[in-house]
Amino acid sequence: MKAVRFHAAKDIRVEDVAAPSSKLGPNDVLIKPMVTGICGTDLHEYIAGPIVTPQTPHVYTGATNPQILGHETSAIVVDKGSAVTHVRAGDRISVQPLISPRDDYYGRRGLYHLSEKMGCVGLSWPWGGMGELAVVNDYNVAVLPKGVSDIQGAMIEPAAVAVYAVDRGHVASGSTVLVSGLGPIGALTLLAVKAAGASQIFVSEPNAFRRKLAKELVPSAIILDPAETDVVQYIKEHTEEGVGVDAAIECVGLEKSLNTCAASVRRQGRVVQTGLHMKPASIDAMLWALKDITVEATWCYPVQCWPRIIRMVESGNFPIEKIVTANIDSEHVVKQGFDALLDKSVNHMKILVTV
Repeated sequence: MKAVRFHAAKDIRVEDVAAPSSKLGPNDVLIKPMVTGICGTDLHEYIAGPIVTPQTPHVYTGATNPQILGHETSAIVVDKGSAVTHVRAGDRISVQPLISPRDDYYGRRGLYHLSEKMGCVGLSWPWGGMGELAVVNDYNVAVLPKGVSDIQGAMIEPAAVAVYAVDRGHVASGSTVLVSGLGPIGALTLLAVKAAGASQIFVSEPNAFRRKLAKELVPSAIILDPAETDVVQYIKEHTEEGVGVDAAIECVGLEKSLNTCAASVRRQGRVVQTGLHMKPASIDAMLWALKDITVEATWCYPVQCWPRIIRMVESGNFPIEKIVTANIDSEHVVKQGFDALLDKSVNHMKILVTV
């Protein structure tokens, strides 16, 4: 079968590989991927990997490079193991890609995303969404209703990151919020903040294309260019009694963005760290103390959230498909996918791949 595989930095190949065995374990599900997103994690692997893809057998899954990529995936069920009861052949599904023990410290507490042995479909698992077929566990599949498209199904995974950030920020009806950084996760966070009922939303983003997209996604949002506007001062001047926002969600993983968030929240506000920092950040801990703020760091998402997010999408309240800027064939995944996303002269937000 055809698959997109990561071998090393700047070495992603579309090649023929052996298909999964038709003999399934009792809890296995054989799927045919339909649409798969290119994630920021995939881009990091392409630029400087291997980082999270395993060079030696993964401690839990046993997977090693070369790795079939793709963990933001919608698919159709082809077959299932004898113990699988919640899906059947022909069902359309969204893949929840995290794989971890059910019986370690975190698994026994339902905190599967925190397991120190966690693997991930498309990153540290024998199969991924950028292959013609894949095998996943029964707990990795969530059925999509008719009202949710394959494209939306592929977007559930990054949407889960955004919704988790909004939850950790305690964003609710009437909240005031800053979203700092409008990459794919920031754009989805903007949509999730709106879906949660925030009444006043500020967005800080230096890229003109992304600022324009933010305004299209949430017309009522106040979009700021941090290169031209003092974001902290502007927020003080436009929030009740100049106190700042209730919550600030950092979505880019930069020190300056994190410090802007801390300076922009009111006393006892919440800063949510969602962007992944590639190096240590210097922060003003005294400011954090003086303002009595809560800083919430997030990792992935609780895996149980898939049905909730699917319902949000089905209701029309969470139009996650709007951030997709291209859908390409896997044959062109390097040039039209990875290279296009890294080319600053090309405006893209989210690129999906069809095998």
